[in-house]
Amino acid sequence: MHSVSSTVISQESPVTQSDWTPPKTQEAPAVHSVWKTSILFTLVTAVLFGLAYPLVMTGIAHILFPRQASGSLILNNGQIIGSELIAQSFTSDRYFHPRPSAAGNGYDATSSGGSNLAQSNAKLAARIQGDIDKLEKENPGKPVPIDMVTTSGSGLDPDITPDNAYYQSPRVAQARGISMDQVRSLIAQHTTQRQLGLLGEPRVNVLELNLALDQISK
Repeated sequence: MHSVSSTVISQESPVTQSDWTPPKTQEAPAVHSVWKTSILFTLVTAVLFGLAYPLVMTGIAHILFPRQASGSLILNNGQIIGSELIAQSFTSDRYFHPRPSAAGNGYDATSSGGSNLAQSNAKLAARIQGDIDKLEKENPGKPVPIDMVTTSGSGLDPDITPDNAYYQSPRVAQARGISMDQVRSLIAQHTTQRQLGLLGEPRVNVLELNLALDQISK
């Protein structure tokens, strides 16, 4: 009888702690490197967009549009008397008056803004009605142009409508002792039409018109 040989089962020897190697992982960048990159990026963008870009754009503007880049200033006898972009207060009957203003105490360029009063506000309604009553005494029977009694969003609108200017022309002509034709001619000369025939509305710059008045009637 043949003896059955035993089958030897080989077993892998257990892995000891000293034989185990952890998998390699990508090392995270050092903290100081992240801070360095962030600070450098901040400085570069600040210089580019906070200094270089504004200076370049300002330089280009002064080359292509020198008058506008300087604030569209208006000179009289070599003296700066205002800007064609900002309204001024005129109260004399000898001058055309701008729109009402709610900017500060009126026409204050440092406090640009509207009244923020709703159409239903009693204070606004009373102010407008008071202005209408006053204007109707000057020109009885004539409808008052809307921009004569309403403020602009900035309170510094330098322009009025041609209807507004023509409405004021009798008062100005009488105060200066000149003909209505002269006044109306000046208004027509200083009326700016719509841009490209489509954009905006016809308008008259009050400061420029009043300066022209002084040129023909001191």
